[in-house]
Amino acid sequence: MAASCFLLLGLAAMDAETLILPDAFTLPGIALGVIYSGAVCGGGWLGGARCAGVSLGWAVCAAALILAIRGLYWLARRREGMGLGDAKLFAMITAWVGPANAVLVFFLAVVGAALYGVLWLGLHKGEGKTHARVPLGSFLCAAAIYAVFEGQTTVDWYLGFFR
Repeated sequence: MAASCFLLLGLAAMDAETLILPDAFTLPGIALGVIYSGAVCGGGWLGGARCAGVSLGWAVCAAALILAIRGLYWLARRREGMGLGDAKLFAMITAWVGPANAVLVFFLAVVGAALYGVLWLGLHKGEGKTHARVPLGSFLCAAAIYAVFEGQTTVDWYLGFFR
């Protein structure tokens, strides 16, 4: 998990400063997350390979979700709203933390980014600015670091409302 936090901190800083999430960090991060998922899974080589395959499948689903949102935004506004790096980053995060914590990460990141955007627009209201460029990747990274340490506790707490 130290490797994931290292990558997430670096990616958060890069996205905040440049709005770019380099493939040189996200793609190896996906591979490392899949390997990690296979390594921590019980059941020997066969069980580890199955868990790694499941992790890769969830990573693909996570990237597909971001790509679908990106495509819908483009259809609605006819301009790009999210980069491909966000999809790769979310795939990386999902490979490391699993699907339940990935849902938590997505929720926390979107709420945090929305609050940031609304606050930014409020502060720049008199300047005639109508939209903010929000580094979603930075919010995904911050939420993922939270999920690494407290994600399962938060998910269990939330699911307790339905028992």
